[in-house]
Amino acid sequence: MAASGLQLLGFFLSLVGVAATVAATVMVDWKKLVQGKHRSYEGLWMSCAGVQDRMTCEIYQSILKMPTEIQVTRAVLPVSLLLSALAVLISTVGMKCTHFMDGVPKSKSMIAMIGGITFILSGVLTIIITSWFVNMVLSYSGHKLFRYCHQDTHTHTYAYTL
Repeated sequence: MAASGLQLLGFFLSLVGVAATVAATVMVDWKKLVQGKHRSYEGLWMSCAGVQDRMTCEIYQSILKMPTEIQVTRAVLPVSLLLSALAVLISTVGMKCTHFMDGVPKSKSMIAMIGGITFILSGVLTIIITSWFVNMVLSYSGHKLFRYCHQDTHTHTYAYTL
């Protein structure tokens, strides 16, 4: 029973990770630029700009005009999500609490392990591409996180990422 409970716990935690990856993939604020009241956001699929509570968003028309870090991240995160979907299917078949392949317990445990490894690969892929994206953005700006880029008497401008 304990092993079955641990499998379920791992499976549900993996689903939380998949939900976080989906949220990160669709969110708009991968890059932010704040200048006084004006805010500008860039995501993987669209960019938004406006003043505090009035925002206008545009979907990117051409993938070739986007920066490299957005192009690569836009390609890798859906691959990670596909790996996660595959891992859900594999893990479901291999978990002890399901009745798939009950006649071959050794194969069933091997399938559960393969599902877990696929979840881990998906998570590592997401962490690597997100970290690379943040590193690229920070190296382009030449500034540290939350550090003021420009300062005068009336406005404060700063750029930050995830």
